[in-house]
Amino acid sequence: MSSPFPPSPPQPPHPGGGPEGGVLRHAHWWQHRWVRYGALITLLALSGLVILALVREQTGTEGLLVGLGLAVLPVPLLVAAFGWLDRVEPGPWRNLLFAFAWGACAAALIAIIANSFATRWIATATADPSGADTLGATVIAPVVEESAKAAAVLLVFLFRRRDFTGIVDGVVIAGITATGFAFTENILYLGTAFGTDQLTGDSGIASVTAATFFVRVVMSPFAHPLFTVLTGIGFGVAALSGERQHTRRVLLPLSGLLLAMGMHALWNGSSSFGELGFLAVYAAIMVPAFGLLTWLVVWTRQRELRTVREELPAYAAAGWITPAEPFALGSMRARRLARVHAGRHLGRPAARVVAQYEAYATSLAFLRHRGRQGRAGADFLVREGELLNELWRRKDVARPALDHAARMTAPPVRMPPPPWPAYGAYGYGQGQTYGPQGQAYGPGQGYGQGPAYGLSPAYGPSPTYGGRPHAPGHGHRNGHTPGYGYGYAYAYEPGHLPGYGYPPGPHPSADPHQ
Repeated sequence: MSSPFPPSPPQPPHPGGGPEGGVLRHAHWWQHRWVRYGALITLLALSGLVILALVREQTGTEGLLVGLGLAVLPVPLLVAAFGWLDRVEPGPWRNLLFAFAWGACAAALIAIIANSFATRWIATATADPSGADTLGATVIAPVVEESAKAAAVLLVFLFRRRDFTGIVDGVVIAGITATGFAFTENILYLGTAFGTDQLTGDSGIASVTAATFFVRVVMSPFAHPLFTVLTGIGFGVAALSGERQHTRRVLLPLSGLLLAMGMHALWNGSSSFGELGFLAVYAAIMVPAFGLLTWLVVWTRQRELRTVREELPAYAAAGWITPAEPFALGSMRARRLARVHAGRHLGRPAARVVAQYEAYATSLAFLRHRGRQGRAGADFLVREGELLNELWRRKDVARPALDHAARMTAPPVRMPPPPWPAYGAYGYGQGQTYGPQGQAYGPGQGYGQGPAYGLSPAYGPSPTYGGRPHAPGHGHRNGHTPGYGYGYAYAYEPGHLPGYGYPPGPHPSADPHQ
C-alpha cells in the first residue's frame, strides 16, 4: 500500500539520537509544564502587584494614573516595530508576552530594589549622597538593569530553544523585554514629575512632566530596547553556533551584555555632561547606533528570506510544496498578498491558515539550513516530520493563495521567442515570454535556460516521481525549459508545460511505482 504523502527529501547528517535504550523516563511533578507555567505566572503577577504598590507609594494615585497614561503611548509603536521584524518566522505569542511581562514586572522590580539598596549603601559608606546618586546612575543601574533584562533572553534561549534560532529572534525577545521595562520605568519617572509639578504649581510646556515626557518618550523611546538588543544579538549569534562551540556560545552573550551595559552607562552619564554634552552623546552615538542596528536587523531579515528561497526547492522537488511556493514564501509582499487573497475569497479563518502555513514553511527552511551546516539537533527528523505534516494539513487552503501571490509578484523579464511553440500557464502576450532569471512562463513562445529536470525528476504524461531522473522525451527540449519554477519541469506532454503544480488526477506521489 503506497503512502499518502510525498517522500521526504534527503536529509542532512545530524548528530545525536533518541533516548537512551528507547526508554522515556517518568517526569517528576516539578517537570510538568503546567507546574512551571503556574509558578512563572505567579511570580510575574506578584512582581507586578509589588511594582504597582511601590510606584503608587512614590507618586500617589493621581501620579500613577498620569504616568501610566503617558508611558503607554510608545509601547504599541515599539511592539509593532519588533513584530514587523519577526514576521518572517513569527515566534509564539506566549514568548513575547513572557518577555514583556518579565521586563515590566520582574526586571523592573529587581532594578528598583537593587538600585535603591546599592545607592543607599554607597551614600552611607562615602557620606556623599550626591556622588552616590551619580555612581548609582552610571555604574550600578546599567549593570543591574541590563542583567535583569538579559535574564528573560536567557530563559527563552534555554527553555524555548526551538523558537530561538538566530539574530532576529534575539533582537525581538530582547527588544520586547526592554519595552516592558521602559514602560514601567516611564510610569515611575512621569508620575514623579507630575507630583513635582503639583508641588511647584508648574503646568504646560514649562512643566517637569512635559520635559520628562519629551526626553523619555519623544526623543529616546528606543533607548532601553537599543541597549538590550545588543544582548539579544549576542544570544542570536550564539544560537547560530554549533553545539560543540561551547566557548563561543558563552562568550558571545556575555560580550553583548557588556556592550549593553557600556552603552547604558554612557547614556546615563551623559546627563552629567550638561545640556550640550547630552545632545552630543545623543547625536553622535545613540542615533548612529540605532541606525546601524536597524540596518543590521533588516539585512538579517532579508537574509532569512533568501534562506527560505534557497532551502524550500528541495521540498518542492519531493512534492511537498509546489514549485511556485519558494518564490512566494521568500517575499514578504507575496506572503501578504496570499493572506489577503485567502481572506477575501474564503474568510478570515483561511487567512490565518495561510499565515500558519507561511510560518511552518519558514521554520522548515531554517531547520534544513541548520542541518546542512551541521547545526541540527538530535530531533532533526522528528521536527522536520512535524513541520511537513503541518504544511500538508493546510495545503488545500494555502497553495492556491500562494500560487496566486507568486503570479502577482513574479518580476517580468523580457526573453526572446524560440523557433518552436511552447504553451505555459502564465504570460503577457503572444510571441513573448516573461519570467524571473530564465524561468519562462507564458502562453506565447518562450524558453528557459536550464535542463527540464533540473534538480528534480519531471512528471510525464503518467505522473512519475523518483526512480528515473526524468521522463524521457517529456519536460525538456533542446535544453530549454518552458515553465515556472526553479529548474523543475512538470509536463503533460512534449512542449506543453502547465507552468507549476501537478497534472490532473492523483497526487504524483500517490503511486510511486506508476
